[in-house]
Amino acid sequence: MKIGNNMDINTLQSLFYQRFNNQGTIYTSPGRVNLIGEHTDYNGGFVFPGAIDKGIYACIRLNDLDRVRAYSIDYDQYTEFSLREEDKPAEHWACYIFGVCREIQKRGYTVHGFDTVFCGDVPLGAGMSSSAALESTFAFALNDLLHLNIDKFELARIGQSTEHNYCGVKCGIMDQFASLFGKAGNLMRLNCATMEYEYFPFNPKGYKVVLLDTVVKHELASSAYNKRRESCENACRHIAARHPEVKFLSDADMAMLNEVKAEISEEDYLRAEYVIGEKQRVLDVCDALQRGDYKTVGDRMYGTHYGMSKLYEVSCAELDFLNDVAKECGVTGSRVMGGGFGGCTINLVKEELYDNFIATAKTKFSAKFGHEPKIYDVVISNGARKIDVS
Repeated sequence: MKIGNNMDINTLQSLFYQRFNNQGTIYTSPGRVNLIGEHTDYNGGFVFPGAIDKGIYACIRLNDLDRVRAYSIDYDQYTEFSLREEDKPAEHWACYIFGVCREIQKRGYTVHGFDTVFCGDVPLGAGMSSSAALESTFAFALNDLLHLNIDKFELARIGQSTEHNYCGVKCGIMDQFASLFGKAGNLMRLNCATMEYEYFPFNPKGYKVVLLDTVVKHELASSAYNKRRESCENACRHIAARHPEVKFLSDADMAMLNEVKAEISEEDYLRAEYVIGEKQRVLDVCDALQRGDYKTVGDRMYGTHYGMSKLYEVSCAELDFLNDVAKECGVTGSRVMGGGFGGCTINLVKEELYDNFIATAKTKFSAKFGHEPKIYDVVISNGARKIDVS
C-alpha cells in the first residue's frame, strides 16, 4: 500500500523496527477538502467537507517508559519528551503529538509512553489540513491502543484543543471532524453549533475535483487568522445585545447585521457579511447536489471565492489569478480552499475541459509567478482507522 513519495506500509514498518527493534501498529487519518463553507466553523455555521485519499500514517507501539519517542520521516527529525505540561517539545511537529497526549490527560485519562515513526502525503501548507490529520491519527491511535472508549466527537475536540492550546491557532472543529468521520464517496454537512451532521453522496459523473496549489505557504497561526475571528466575535456581540437568541454569528441575518452597522468598524462589518452569506451558500449547494444541479454548485463556489477575496480578505494574488483562469477555461466552480493566505484552489471541472484547464493554468501561472502550480486530483475517502497489514 503506497502512502507517499517512495514510501509504503512495509517501509514504514521496517523503519519503525530499525529504530525501536520491535513491531508497531499502523494508524492513519486523512486530510480533507471542503467543497464550500469556509471560516464558518468557528462562527457556528455549516461546513461541507470530505476526507481525501491523502493522509498521515503512523506506526505506533506502547513502551514501558514515561516518554514519547517520535521520529518524523518527512522532517527527518527525532525527539523525545515526557508528558508533563512543562516538557513541551521544541519541534513544532512534535507539539501536535504532545498536545494530543496532554488534552487526553486533561480529560482524566492516563496516557502511557509510546514509540512512533510517521509520515504523510498531505501537502503541507496547501489547505488540506495536514495538522488535523496528524492530531486525528494520534488521538484515534491512543484511544484504540489504550482502550479509552472516547467517542469520535470528543477525539475531534481533542485535536481542536491541541491547536488552541499548543499550536497557537484558534481553529474551528471542521478539520478534525472531517478527518475522523470521513466516508468514501460522501461529503458531510456539519452544523458547527449543534454538531449535527449528515452524509451527502458525492460522486459527480463527468466531473473531476482537482486542487491547484499556489505553493504559497499560509501561516494560520499568524495574527491575520485570529484577527478575523475577533472581528466576527465582535459583530456577534453587538447583534446579540439586540437579539439575545443569536449565539453565533451564523445565527444572524443581514437585517440584524445592518442594525449594528454604525456600531462596528467597516472591517468587522465586511467579515460578518461574508460569514452570513456563506451559511446560505452551503445550504444552496446541498440542495443543488440533491437535484444534480452542478451549475448552481459552481456558481456558489465562485461566490465564496469573491467573498473570501473581497470581504474576508484571506485570498492572495496567486489564488485570485487561478480563480480567474478557471473562469476563462469554463470551469464549473472554483474557489480558494482552507484558511487562505495561500494554499490551493478547489475546482469542479468537467472531464472534457480538464486537460485544457490544467495546461492553461500551468502556462499562465508560470509566466506570471515564475513557477507552476502543483496539481492534486483528490478522491473522497474514509476517515481515521487502523490499517490491517496482515
